[in-house]
Amino acid sequence: MPAPQPLDAGTTAPEFSVTTTAGDELTLSSLRGGLVALYFYPKDATPGCTSQACNLRDNLGTLAAHDITVVGVSPDDDASHARFAAAHELPFALVADPEREIIEAYGVWGEKKNYGRVYDGLQRTTFLIDADGVIQHVFKRPKTKDHAAEILSKLP
Repeated sequence: MPAPQPLDAGTTAPEFSVTTTAGDELTLSSLRGGLVALYFYPKDATPGCTSQACNLRDNLGTLAAHDITVVGVSPDDDASHARFAAAHELPFALVADPEREIIEAYGVWGEKKNYGRVYDGLQRTTFLIDADGVIQHVFKRPKTKDHAAEILSKLP
């Protein structure tokens, strides 16, 4: 399988309809009217994923002041997400995508290389989606400890 190719800026973000870990129904279209930081991360409770989630949590007030809703997606299941969210007091939606429907629609699943090992997995990527559902910026390999600042730096 070739390296993943995330959707490009200027592309209409694929719609999805899911139940979040908190049990809420969520569609991308329900978030229209504001910005969405849709972030894909490989695995709950790993160092990089925890740093990224906590950075977004710690800066959620600033992101919300700019009308940005944060939604996290990984292939982990709801039980894993619930433990992760509780352990780190994550106040934003986490979406379980074990079937990789959303992950593959956004083009973030494929071959990865780490320390000479080649395997299939999720490429950490964030999409900044505008009020009309169009991808405005794609963050490939976001800085996990400073991701909120990266997102804010791309605002007009």
